[in-house]
Parts: sequence; C-alpha cells; structure tokens
Amino acid sequence: MSELGSVVVVGGTSGLGKKVAEVLAERGDHVIITGRDKAKTEAIAAQIGHGTKAVALDLANPHEITSRLAEVGPVKGLVIAAIERDDNSVRKFDIPRASRLVTLKLVGYAEVIHALEPRFTPNAPIVLFGGQAKERPYPGSTTVTIVNGGIATMVHTLAVELAPHRVNAIHPGIVGDSPAWSGRPPEVLERVRVRTPTGRLGTMADIAGAVLFLLDNQCVNGVNLHVDGGWMLL
Repeated sequence: MSELGSVVVVGGTSGLGKKVAEVLAERGDHVIITGRDKAKTEAIAAQIGHGTKAVALDLANPHEITSRLAEVGPVKGLVIAAIERDDNSVRKFDIPRASRLVTLKLVGYAEVIHALEPRFTPNAPIVLFGGQAKERPYPGSTTVTIVNGGIATMVHTLAVELAPHRVNAIHPGIVGDSPAWSGRPPEVLERVRVRTPTGRLGTMADIAGAVLFLLDNQCVNGVNLHVDGGWMLL
C-alpha cells in the first residue's frame, strides 16, 4: 500500500486485530489502532512500535465515533476487526447483550466508515471481520450468527455505494493460536484439526496474511473470504 496516509485498525489492541496491526507496522505502514480503554490502547500502540498511534473509542457507543476519530488524517486503508463474543439464544434471550453486539458490529462498523470516508485516499480499501458462525451456527450463537450474516451482506452494499473503494470481509475459522482458542484443552483442538481438510488449524499469521491480501489486491472487491482450512466444504 504505497499511498501516503494511515491504515486504521479498529479493534487493534488484542487478538487478530492486534496481529494485523503488528504485521502492517512491521512492513512499514503507518498504523493507527483503536480500543475501548485509552491507557491500554496507548500501551499496545507503544508495544507495537514503528510509530503506531492510538485512539480510544467504543463501537457500542456509535454517537461518539465521529468525534473520537476527528484527529485522524488521510486514511489509506481501514480494517475493522473489533469483535465481542456473546453466548445468547432465543430461548434465553438477553436483550441488553444482544443489543450491544448488534450495535457494535452493524451500526458501529458502518459509523466508522461514515466518519472516515471523507479522508480516504483514492485507493483506500476496507476489510471487515465477520466469522464462520454465519454459516455454521452453534448453540448460543444466535446473535453472533445474525451479526456475522449482516457483515456478509454489508460488504455487498458498501462495495457498490463506496465504489471505486474496495470493500471485502474476512471470515476466520478456528484459529488455534488465537487468545480465544489457544487455552482450550488440546483434545478439543485436535478433534477440530483432524476434521480440517488441510490437516492443520488456522493461525493468526494466516489471518493477518489474508487481510493483507484483501488490502493489497486491487481486483478483489465485494468478497467474503473464508479462511478456515476448508471447513466450508464439510
């Protein structure tokens, strides 16, 4: 990504978002990360180094997003990786938790784009994070499945509305070395691994590499990319 400006990684303080920010910074991009907690976000930015900057914002408070991003300059790329796990079901429906996740992932994602779009450089791409629950629901995934399905369709409408800016989404499968999975019992991960067509679990490096591909390839647009070792074939 040779244009001048920053790559903004929303949700860049932990997990996959942090890994993406690290890889971008290491290859020489100017990176801005966001997180809910100001002190933590600044500490993570310092840890990533390479001039990484920090902005504190909470996607679940969409009315504050524009003001929080006011000092961000030209944007040459946008990755929205912020996620929040929610164990929810229709039979035992937690309205506040469901409302927070829907606001964070659908309204919050869209508002970030709304706030930053006037500062996009001519070729600035967008990568959104969804997840496999949209295709493979599990007990308790009601809200997660709904919002990730929303991300998949958001990609299509934004790719049309924001043209010529490219908009894509990545939908990771089970990422064995991620904070969400690395602490699981080895036998749980092994059961998944042996059923995966590639014979291996995805890694955080795999996900970061796929995000860079979506950012850099000028002909990939409106795509929902599954990075799961072939689980969608089963």
